[in-house]
Amino acid sequence: MGFMKVNVSAIFLLMFLASRSDVKAENVVFDVTKYGNEEDICNAFKSAWEDACASTSPSTVLIPKGTFLLGPVIISGPCKAAIELQVKGKLQAPADMSEFEGFSSWITLSYVDQFTLTGGGTFDGQGKLASIQRICGKDKHCKLPPVSLKFNFITNGIVHDITSTDSKYFHAHLLGCKNLTFQHFTISAHDESLNTDGIHIGRSKDIKIIDSDIGTGDDCISLGHGSRQITIAGVTCAPGHGISIGSLGKSQNEESVSGVFVKNCTISNTQNGVRIKSWPALFGGSASDIHFEDIIMKNVSNPIVIDQVYCPWNECNKKSPSKVSIRNVSFKNIRGTSRTPVAVQLSCSKDIPCKDVEVADIDLRYTGNEGPAEFRCSNVQPKFLGKINPSKC
Repeated sequence: MGFMKVNVSAIFLLMFLASRSDVKAENVVFDVTKYGNEEDICNAFKSAWEDACASTSPSTVLIPKGTFLLGPVIISGPCKAAIELQVKGKLQAPADMSEFEGFSSWITLSYVDQFTLTGGGTFDGQGKLASIQRICGKDKHCKLPPVSLKFNFITNGIVHDITSTDSKYFHAHLLGCKNLTFQHFTISAHDESLNTDGIHIGRSKDIKIIDSDIGTGDDCISLGHGSRQITIAGVTCAPGHGISIGSLGKSQNEESVSGVFVKNCTISNTQNGVRIKSWPALFGGSASDIHFEDIIMKNVSNPIVIDQVYCPWNECNKKSPSKVSIRNVSFKNIRGTSRTPVAVQLSCSKDIPCKDVEVADIDLRYTGNEGPAEFRCSNVQPKFLGKINPSKC
């Protein structure tokens, strides 16, 4: 009988251990306020990140409610398990530009897989207080201000319920990322703040920007070369320069842009609406499989644009055509108001005309008194479907 009791006990023990093997490892929280009480939490943040990154269980770096000064910081992986940065409070960048000597960004996150940034908190770049009002495009020796959030080689990640305000330069910059989603991401900057692109994407694949509000002094979203399989949906852009592909063709050996889908967005009080832009005279490249659909324009200066003579500050030879190829592009169901007479401007390269451009169900009304809205084309023969207002070029 005793022999039977031992065996029954052993069986129950084995069954219990087997059941526990299916239980997920408990998330471990690393609170930065437990790592010191310095005014600048930079060192505490780095220490908390290093401990979390070394954890073999999923972990969270917590920045609790409150306002914290954070100097420029670089945090990186690879980490041993999934990791979350949970920002519940407000992080403030130094206003003094001298604090960024040797840094191109305020916060840099690199080489992290299974990464989450969330918490409902705010990244305040304090751009309003910084003396950065030079236009670096005119000054080749100008030192660029820091990007607020730089994401380098982040894979399988999500950024949601986060706010970025008053960046000194770009709010978010992506390089080499794959399968990264931005959702409920709010960006806010004054419409006259220089070069404050909302989200800039470069050499990245499978990026989604959805259900987000972006207002800034430059492009709400800009796609540089090497951007592939990009989805932008449910985005409100106001104010700013709209949603742009490019500029392309400025540098040698640029990677192609392809698979871009922009849909169900509202663009208001911006300099541009949806735009593809490339430099004349310089280098080659390509942009293909790009689609804009179900877009509402409200008081937008240039609602629909292909500009292959993009040349800010007259830094190039406009007489020499662009070497960038643009093909398989569609503009569908775009409606609203233009505050300039030219509601649609498709200016393609003389040497490499745009191919397979489809324009369908466009209704854009000019709100001024300089005559009816216009549709202008050069070096392109669009395919028209449905109702087209203004009249076809």
